[in-house]
Amino acid sequence: MKKTNLTKEKLLQVGFDLIWDSSYGSVSVDDICKRAGINKGSFYHFFPSKADLVVEAYEEHWKEKRPMMDRMFSPSVPPLERIQNWLRTMYEIQKEKAEKYGHVCGCPFASVGSEIATQDEKIRGRLEALMNGCKKYVESAIADAIREGSVTVKDPVAAANSMNTLLLGMLLEARVQNDLKVLDGAETTVLDFLGAKAVAA
Repeated sequence: MKKTNLTKEKLLQVGFDLIWDSSYGSVSVDDICKRAGINKGSFYHFFPSKADLVVEAYEEHWKEKRPMMDRMFSPSVPPLERIQNWLRTMYEIQKEKAEKYGHVCGCPFASVGSEIATQDEKIRGRLEALMNGCKKYVESAIADAIREGSVTVKDPVAAANSMNTLLLGMLLEARVQNDLKVLDGAETTVLDFLGAKAVAA
């Protein structure tokens, strides 16, 4: 891989990690360059602004995450099991980040989105689209669960929206309290919300 590509990838990864760890407003271009070990001129060679880096960094994060989501939400996996696996993976990611940074990080999309929703439409709009992409996987699993009769909810779109709101609230509370225990009951809470009739082991 060319050095220029490696430099850009490093900036994207470091920018994403730093902002998820703290916040968009508290992380400067200087902070990103210092952590990446890359000079400021190189940063502006690739990105006109911090906002442009953020948009691309979050898109790259989603591209990396999609193969995992495709496997987890494969139609060959029972619908409720897809949702359970996703919730367990979400918890493990939060646990890993908490161990790395010393605190609960919460949802990377919602954290930045809520911080600058009224300040930068480019970032807000892109994050909304990425979050909706994730929600589509859940919506598909719920629709399949409805078809097989393993849940009592009737509308997969409404259920996925409500479930997303519920989980974002739990992730936000876990970040505010800096306590992963907030997420301990997520799986049971979600399955109860869906009215799960048969729970995968």
